[in-house]
Amino acid sequence: MATHAGYEPSELEHRQEPRLIRALETVAPGAAIREGIDAIVQARTGALLVVGEEEELSFLLSGGLRVDIDYTPALLYQLAKMDGAILLSADATKILWANVQLMPDPTILSLETGTRHRTAERASKQTGALVIAISQRRDVVSIYLDGSKYILEEIPVVLAKANQALATLDKYRRRLDQVATRLTALEFASGAMLHDVLTVLQRAELVTRMAVEVERYIVELGTEGRLIEMQLEETMVGVAADKAALVRDYVTPASQDDFALVLDSLARLPHQDVLDFGRLAELLGYERKVGTLDFPVSPRGYRILGRIPRVPRLAIDAIVRSFEGLDEVLAATDGDLEALEGVGESRAKEIREGLRGLQEINLVDRYLQT
Repeated sequence: MATHAGYEPSELEHRQEPRLIRALETVAPGAAIREGIDAIVQARTGALLVVGEEEELSFLLSGGLRVDIDYTPALLYQLAKMDGAILLSADATKILWANVQLMPDPTILSLETGTRHRTAERASKQTGALVIAISQRRDVVSIYLDGSKYILEEIPVVLAKANQALATLDKYRRRLDQVATRLTALEFASGAMLHDVLTVLQRAELVTRMAVEVERYIVELGTEGRLIEMQLEETMVGVAADKAALVRDYVTPASQDDFALVLDSLARLPHQDVLDFGRLAELLGYERKVGTLDFPVSPRGYRILGRIPRVPRLAIDAIVRSFEGLDEVLAATDGDLEALEGVGESRAKEIREGLRGLQEINLVDRYLQT
């Protein structure tokens, strides 16, 4: 079983809701509490589990047995045979109370019909705690967090969804590589239009969002998701760095110092806005109604220079600050590069050879893609 979350996907880390991710990790395969949940499901005894700080939840508790003992799956299973709820510590390492009655505010709206699930939803809404309701009659485990409900699914089901999402991500990545290769060729030829830039930016963002979806499945799968995690890491190599460099290359001067804010705003865009080139252009500091197909733009050089091996970030910054753009970098002599702080003779030669190599590789890539 793993969680299928009822929410819209919104970068692999800050885009995910931290509390939700922690909750999924708490109940993922391989976690101690998951073993106990599985035992309860198999025995069809049902249970109501609350995970949180005792001080913050004590006003909900009525009666029960205070245990305050280290958590074990076997003990959780045995205590679940009693009718009341079980309270676990916030890190789920201790069982604090058993057979306790939860008394949430009865006026809190709940759409649940069963008593156990209605209590779980209200307690979650009232306290923000993680509440897990295990159905006695059906093999259903419901997670309530901040009032939202998530249904645990069987591992094979989630694994199938994860593999399907991974296949979709692979297609997205191949398309991203194609449009990025085309943009690189246009940059070397001084022929890039804003439309070409926005196409790459849009594809990079779509790849990132799909990767977030796969990452959620990995969290839900716990120890069962290691292979998918390895595949995800391989698929996503270079995407975040290239996207950041792309923004730094083309964000308008007025917004250049706030490029990190631009990236953050991009991550927060609704999905329909990511598909809107006018909105993406606006995000980079251009007029929303600009004709992207015939609006020429020139890169500063961050993305191309960032692809040359062993060139540190400080050297790239020094080069970009010293020249007006990639065209000027390509036209610079060895002496021009050597004179820059952090570059020097040997690195200048590496940069020059690296740029020539990238042009040749790009030509080959474009030929193979046609």
